[in-house]
Amino acid sequence: MAGVFDIDIDIDPSMGGGLNNGRDSEPEEEADLSVSKEVGLPDLQSMNERLLNDPSVETLDLSEVSSYSSNGGKAAGTSDFELRRVLGKGGYGKVFQVCKVTGEDTGKIFAMKVLKKATIVRNQKETAHTKAERNILEAVKHPFIVDLLYAFQTKGKLYLILEFCSGGELFTHLDREGIFMEEKACFYVAEIILALEHLHHQGIIYRDLKPENILLDAQGHVKLTDFGLCKESIVGNSVTHTFCGTIEYMAPEILTRSGHAKEVDWWSLGALMYDMLTGAPPFTAENHAKDLIKKLLKRQVTCRLGYGPTDAKCIRHHPFFKLIDWGDVINRKLEPPFKPSLVGDEDVSQFDSKFTKQTPVDSPCTTSLSESVNLMFQGFTYVAPSVLEDKDSDFQPRFLCLIKSY
Repeated sequence: MAGVFDIDIDIDPSMGGGLNNGRDSEPEEEADLSVSKEVGLPDLQSMNERLLNDPSVETLDLSEVSSYSSNGGKAAGTSDFELRRVLGKGGYGKVFQVCKVTGEDTGKIFAMKVLKKATIVRNQKETAHTKAERNILEAVKHPFIVDLLYAFQTKGKLYLILEFCSGGELFTHLDREGIFMEEKACFYVAEIILALEHLHHQGIIYRDLKPENILLDAQGHVKLTDFGLCKESIVGNSVTHTFCGTIEYMAPEILTRSGHAKEVDWWSLGALMYDMLTGAPPFTAENHAKDLIKKLLKRQVTCRLGYGPTDAKCIRHHPFFKLIDWGDVINRKLEPPFKPSLVGDEDVSQFDSKFTKQTPVDSPCTTSLSESVNLMFQGFTYVAPSVLEDKDSDFQPRFLCLIKSY
């Protein structure tokens, strides 16, 4: 996070900042580090509880690895998609823009994440993270979280077919503009808060909030992506010790391995706000943005805004969001401060050209894997219920919570 931002962050060197304050601790895992209007304010936790108890809402057990056959759809495969562009590359594979060439959704544009099994299975923890990402993507449906449509595998690779977010990464836009003005930052932060709150309500810690993992859809709304570092089943007072995340956005309690829970996501949100607003006009003591960032970046977890059962509720009540109608946020009624200028569904102008100019090739996998290795990914194949339900209509991502009224 470049630039000068005059802000005092409370740091007491005698405090580790962790969560060893009566919470249940999980065994430590291996290290995993990636460097690189107060108006009509609804009680979103109660709202989520109502949704989860609604018999018309689909819910799925996060620990259950679903199979294609469970929902009766036709499994997809590599031959069902045509590669169009390269959108990105990582240590475990590539992300392509693809076009569906078979079935009722022929012609629809998606993003295809390709992962190499041989690379993943070298590390037991990475295998677990990959399975967790696929399960979370299936189970968590939300307006501000990327939607999973298909999952399938070959002998050497795993494939996730996701909704294509043509607005590109928030990182790209922040890099181009240098800074965001407060009104723009407020819009993005508000949508991110609701995505994180929904994950927390499902017992999931995100742990990798950064501009690169925040996509924008064609309308300019936020879509959280990349759930490989998520931790599931964190409920009550339980904590975890995995050393993971991206160093610039990593909470102190992760660095000290003193035990962490959902509060690490609020630290990362504060760091992200800092990043967005760096270089803006000097802050005064009364500035609400500065006050919110300071409260999110409290080293002592119990003093951090968002600590405890109130979670995002106290953050949503902060004066920085005094003009935000949270009902409008969850229903995507707020006008995005930026709407991508796109010429069609396949437009990739908002993505990094160093990737999009490359020839898209899903290289053949020559590595021979044992049957036991392939069994590790049993049940990976998936077809979204929304695909089966929308055969006779235009494709729209399905949300777990479509809020009609409060």
